[in-house]
Amino acid sequence: MPSPSASSPPTVDVIGVQEFASIAAGVLALDAIVKAAPVEVLGIRTVTPGKLVVLFTGDVASVDASLAKGREVAQGSLIDELFIPNLHALVIPAIRGEARVESWDALGIIESFSVTASIVAADLAVKQARVELPEIRLAGGMGGKSYVKIMGPIEEVQSAVQAGVEYVQGKGLLCQQVIIPRPHPDIRSYVLSGRQEEGSLWR
Repeated sequence: MPSPSASSPPTVDVIGVQEFASIAAGVLALDAIVKAAPVEVLGIRTVTPGKLVVLFTGDVASVDASLAKGREVAQGSLIDELFIPNLHALVIPAIRGEARVESWDALGIIESFSVTASIVAADLAVKQARVELPEIRLAGGMGGKSYVKIMGPIEEVQSAVQAGVEYVQGKGLLCQQVIIPRPHPDIRSYVLSGRQEEGSLWR
């Protein structure tokens, strides 16, 4: 199956994620993260059962420094961490709810029991095949779960979903995967409109 051309590599972003077992320790770490380097906080969220997740971006050195500072002040409460210095440029807009997808083709969904696993799955999926990311929904209102929507030609979606699922399944965090070859037009506005249930990044 075709993959993106090596002659025109996609632009990349950087992302750092830290998950804390204590909300208080997580807020302390958040303060240290933004003081350590010029990073942009993409969002924070308390998730079941009483954990705090922090996402941020910036240049490689800044994100790396902020991760180190968050780790240092977390007082043993850090339970998960993610650092992707070459994140595909489609991932952050999908997390923010800013992705605009015009195509209406096959739809794939990867549902995970982890915030970080879905981010990695989305990154692997869009690097594997010529697909778009309508949305990455993280944690809020789902008991700590998350999911990724993938859209494109059926063969590309199959390849992208397989790449993401292999990672999530390997971590023992796969909840469900589906591929809809020809989704009904009546669900388009719910899948692609970017509607926000609560009007914010973290629903």
